[in-house]
Amino acid sequence: MLSDDKPKFYGRRQGRRIRKAKSTLLEAFLPQIKIELADEKILSPAALFGIPVQSVCLEIGFGNGEHLAGQALKHPQTGYIGAEVFKNGVANLLSLITGIKEGSALPSKIKLLPERADNIRVFDDDIRLLFPKLPDACLDKVFVLFPDPWPKKRHAGRRFINPENLREIARILKKGGILRVATDHKIYKGWTLRRLAETPDFRWTATCGNDWKHEPADWVQTKYQRKALREGRRPVFLDFERI
Repeated sequence: MLSDDKPKFYGRRQGRRIRKAKSTLLEAFLPQIKIELADEKILSPAALFGIPVQSVCLEIGFGNGEHLAGQALKHPQTGYIGAEVFKNGVANLLSLITGIKEGSALPSKIKLLPERADNIRVFDDDIRLLFPKLPDACLDKVFVLFPDPWPKKRHAGRRFINPENLREIARILKKGGILRVATDHKIYKGWTLRRLAETPDFRWTATCGNDWKHEPADWVQTKYQRKALREGRRPVFLDFERI
């Protein structure tokens, strides 16, 4: 069994009550695509999926799952690991990839939608527990999209982009791999650029404003992003190459 000595996590693990259909997905379907950890066992990311994959990406804190589900649909030969502690978000991802929504008739066996490859795996706990189980240089891309900015100065230590997490991301990314950070928060933008500038393992790929002020070509919008745009907050998209 894994140790109960977990790092302290700041943030919600569940929001509003999860209704019947999504509760069923969590109980009956999540175990089919969930990453389980075992003591001393290092994972082989490419072997986690139900199909052979040519590359593997990780999304840390996938929220409601729109970006993760959209990327996996666009790139069926890529494996996607999604890490999210928020139970409601995990349930929503499962709804997106199975097509089962509240009011849907529940089949005897829940399956992926016919157009979907079996290329998503979910880690429904703190990503810091998964980091030690991932081998060096095993990932092609890491997404950290709209993380909690913890805007108050006294909470800055809770921000995900920090030296310890960046060391782990640098370790598990392949040379030439990309860390993509998106944020709509001015403080977090500056914080991210400073932390990455202090990290010799990464190079900011932008050469002009268009490289970070506009959505990347393969972008999939999220519910949070649409809310930010409605409220007048313009996101930035920062790509950093592992060197």
